[in-house]
Amino acid sequence: MNTVITIGRTFGSGGREIGEKLARHFGIKCYDKELVSRAAKESGLCEEVLFNHDERPTSSFLYNLVMDTYSFGYNSLSYIDMPVSHKVFIAQFDTIKKIASDGPCVIVGRCADYALQDFDNVLNLFIYARPEACIKTIMERFPDIKSKDEARQLINKKNKQRKSYYDYYSSKKWGYYETYDLMIDSSVLGVEGTVKFIADYVKDYEG
Repeated sequence: MNTVITIGRTFGSGGREIGEKLARHFGIKCYDKELVSRAAKESGLCEEVLFNHDERPTSSFLYNLVMDTYSFGYNSLSYIDMPVSHKVFIAQFDTIKKIASDGPCVIVGRCADYALQDFDNVLNLFIYARPEACIKTIMERFPDIKSKDEARQLINKKNKQRKSYYDYYSSKKWGYYETYDLMIDSSVLGVEGTVKFIADYVKDYEG
């Protein structure tokens, strides 16, 4: 196993669970919230701040400023004056590259496919599910969600956040087929079946 697997996912599709089980299948690490903690430790930013800005875009994004600062390094004056959300993105961007350089793993969300676009051992996946399946999953996961309408609203909100974050910080489109190597509806085979399907796909990909 020599592949880094990135997983984009819609809210309620089981993308994180699929990533964790896929990592266990191959005996490698899966990074989701763990990535945020590591980014905080390596960047010196407060972990709570990173979690509060995790995959959440703001209306004050200045993409060119972010990438200019990324090119020149953290010590530039523009980095010091940069909004926290920008610093969070850069910290995660750096951490994703370091993690992938360490060896095969699974990375969930956070523009990982874009961060690793210059790596030649990366397989980019997108997990989605039918609306009724996502609603069922969310209502089971969050006891305080009492109706399908509430679940649907939360799903739409989270997906909008993820799309806005990804589309602004990357040069690709979230959830669009040209962005990924493989897109999978997890509601067809279920979580376990989807894991098996991807595992077989990875083996053929590496072969």
